[in-house]
Amino acid sequence: MKRALKQFSQNDTCEWFRSAGVPLVVQEDHCVFPASQDAMTIVRCLENGLRGVEIRLSSPVLSTEPGFRITTPSGVFGADIAVVTTGGSPKSSGICFLEPLGLETVPPVPSLFAFTVEDASLRSLMGLVVPVRIGLEGSAFHSSADMLITDWGLSGPAVLRLSSYGARYLAERNYKCGLLVNWSGMSENELREKLRLTGEDSPQKQISNTPLLPSRLWAHIMERAQLRADIRWAELGSKGLNRLLSRLTADRYEITGRNPFREEFVTCGGVALSNIDLSSLECKRHPGLYFCGEVLDIDAITGGFNLQAAWSTGYVAARSIAAKLG
Repeated sequence: MKRALKQFSQNDTCEWFRSAGVPLVVQEDHCVFPASQDAMTIVRCLENGLRGVEIRLSSPVLSTEPGFRITTPSGVFGADIAVVTTGGSPKSSGICFLEPLGLETVPPVPSLFAFTVEDASLRSLMGLVVPVRIGLEGSAFHSSADMLITDWGLSGPAVLRLSSYGARYLAERNYKCGLLVNWSGMSENELREKLRLTGEDSPQKQISNTPLLPSRLWAHIMERAQLRADIRWAELGSKGLNRLLSRLTADRYEITGRNPFREEFVTCGGVALSNIDLSSLECKRHPGLYFCGEVLDIDAITGGFNLQAAWSTGYVAARSIAAKLG
């Protein structure tokens, strides 16, 4: 993406939409949205740019043969230049029309999705948002951000990022995997020292009355650590301390699937970059054929970054085509 972003950056995108009559606002989290807060503002802007272009609806491409013979249910069409911008698809059938071209593809799998977790005690905390560090058990994949507890499992930026990093790892395991949650954001040694100091400062105080996390979550952690609700710091002992530390830094839950609503935002995989001249996005084997957007094997950790990838690669392909046509 570095080459594409150099040609058309996020700042170029903002300027393009502003010049097209779409005022933008930058939110506190640095995300950029139309000032109207209505996605249809963007849709209408892009539709206006398509004036004079013939659009054929209900005409799925069944196959694309060398020489750009494009087969649809209504007939076969020829093209001097073809651009594939079909987006992502969670199934390989989404790019099967490219098979006659003999291109290398990477099997598509979903990315940016929430986790289903069956733990009833955890799900009883629905609505709670907590900054965490989470990781997939048995892997090096981890992320740090806010996590949202829902009535069916876990979501929020931390989970979506982790699903992006581990998209293929999770797919290979049929979305069943252990999730390790560090609720404290600290290392075990750092947290051990903090708990020791807390205990020394208030030895007779009940642990439940000195929460280091939101009170509902703290009660949940204490229960999982098998600590009485009325236990005092002076009574904790080394075994109790170790159980509390373990739950605060490596609390394990079982991922049993993806978001039950199947609302994945992004697809990992697609047309392999080995097929593409990265400076123009033209196909190496079939001159005049271009790919841009999520149909390529590119994906990122938020929907906004994936949109920028589409804007940037679309610009690069368009400029390359304009240069070819003189």
